[in-house]
Amino acid sequence: QVQLEESGGGSVQAGESLRLSCVYSGNIFTVNTMGWYRQAPGKQRELVASIASAGSTDYVDSVKGRFTISRDVVNNILYLQMNALRPDDTAVYMCNYRNRLGEYWGQGTRVTVSS
Repeated sequence: QVQLEESGGGSVQAGESLRLSCVYSGNIFTVNTMGWYRQAPGKQRELVASIASAGSTDYVDSVKGRFTISRDVVNNILYLQMNALRPDDTAVYMCNYRNRLGEYWGQGTRVTVSS
């Protein structure tokens, strides 16, 4: 089992920044992939950014150049630095952990961006 807990969401104005954190614990495999997903009202959940245990990252086109995913493997924390936020970034953001045995989700943290 892996437990994940997100924090850092909130309400901001367009152009501002937020940093999301996800503390994870439990049976952490050396080889894994972690990611941030988001789900806006009435829309499907989408993968925003992912990072593999080897360090490679990937982003959805809409956040490239604005968001940065990183992880602190010593303290087991996943981050998502979000800059130049836009109203269409408004969503619940969820942390995901995946290894060869399965995947786990956090409860999510809400981000609201107003114009």
